[in-house]
Amino acid sequence: MSTVDTSDLKTELNLETARISWRELERFFANGSALAVSPGLDLLDVATAMAQDRAQEVNDWLESGQLGPVSDDQALSWHQDDTELWALVIKPWVLVQESR
Repeated sequence: MSTVDTSDLKTELNLETARISWRELERFFANGSALAVSPGLDLLDVATAMAQDRAQEVNDWLESGQLGPVSDDQALSWHQDDTELWALVIKPWVLVQESR
């Protein structure tokens, strides 16, 4: 994909990003489709890499722990605090990230 295509995709994904309460996202956690994006990463960069099937980049984040399934402890903490997160759907996943 060209740089222009990547830029267009990132712009499109940015428009689909929303702040949402964790409690509204818990069903995705329950079915295993919620992935936590580390605060050190850009949510749109991760979403773009996933949408473009840049497997090596995504695997690097998974292996480093910067991207991965939401842990039970994190889900409980977000539930108790009624945390609002940034979220973006990259089927079949829902990417979630705490606000910076």
